[in-house]
Amino acid sequence: MPEVSIVILNWNGSHFLQQFLPPLIRHTGYPWVEIVVADNASTDDSLTILAQHFPQVKIIRLDRNYGFAGGYNRALSQVSADYYVILNSDVEVTDGWLDPLVNFLEQHAEVAAVMPKILSWYQPDTFEHAGAAGGFIDRYGYPFCRGRIFDSIESDQGQYDDPAEVFWITGACMVIRSSVFYECGGFDEMFFAHMEEIDLCWRMLWKGYKLYCIPQSSVFHVGGGALPAENPFKIYLNFRNNLFLIYKNIESKRFFSILIQRLMLDYLAAVLFLVQRKFSLFTAVIKAHRDFFRSVKILHRYRCQQNYLTSTFPASRLILRKCLVWQYFILKKNSFNSVMGR
Repeated sequence: MPEVSIVILNWNGSHFLQQFLPPLIRHTGYPWVEIVVADNASTDDSLTILAQHFPQVKIIRLDRNYGFAGGYNRALSQVSADYYVILNSDVEVTDGWLDPLVNFLEQHAEVAAVMPKILSWYQPDTFEHAGAAGGFIDRYGYPFCRGRIFDSIESDQGQYDDPAEVFWITGACMVIRSSVFYECGGFDEMFFAHMEEIDLCWRMLWKGYKLYCIPQSSVFHVGGGALPAENPFKIYLNFRNNLFLIYKNIESKRFFSILIQRLMLDYLAAVLFLVQRKFSLFTAVIKAHRDFFRSVKILHRYRCQQNYLTSTFPASRLILRKCLVWQYFILKKNSFNSVMGR
């Protein structure tokens, strides 16, 4: 049987550990599974709670908060397994959730990573923002999901219950081959947090691997466990990291035109924040662009090292060739099928 390690990155989430570790332990019956909590230098009582109440859980102590990307890179380097399960601390799993994911990977050697259906912990009959039933992206780098377009969340009525090839897999619950994780370089620590999983998925697709959502497995995600939706730092990370994502991964023939158009769309978003008197969010976008331009030399060095960017992207069929912003805000299409013209 393949060895599986479930690795939870924790930062001041003792309440989530107390709430969601018991069902994880109860519902994870797959052979050869270990559960690991990697602590990103929490200042709450997380380590005490783990030591007192969850002795069966392996603990990795990190010396400071390295964010999602750096924390997982350091934690996974200390874990030996065929498959890594990257699981948020604010996820509640269901009975038998792991078997369909590992079994699918065992049966499909070309698939690098899979995810379950992600439902809302607060509203179990609706999808959750971070992944829903599998991630996609438009030509300008805007991510969306089967079941979620921007802030419009669909109810789960079984419309996405088929296993589907997707563009990206959520970091809230990802099962990935450890060999592919290292082959593709792991998470890029420039991102710190947010969209680093999309960046990794894009690199896996460039190498010819496939990614799937397997809705026969489902979990419930609280969401916003570390940062609320309109937290200025979260807005900053989303805008900055999305530009990092584009700069690193878009093939050369589309690069400059897409980057320029995307910058213009970002400035439009900043103006809208200003009109809405959301001054902290306006400032967050401006700071994101400032820090993006400060990072261009590093990003350009990366592009120069990736010879494959001059070729045709092998998974271009998974990219929406329309502008998601236009589809959603102007044409008022707020479901995955309507955006995709289905």
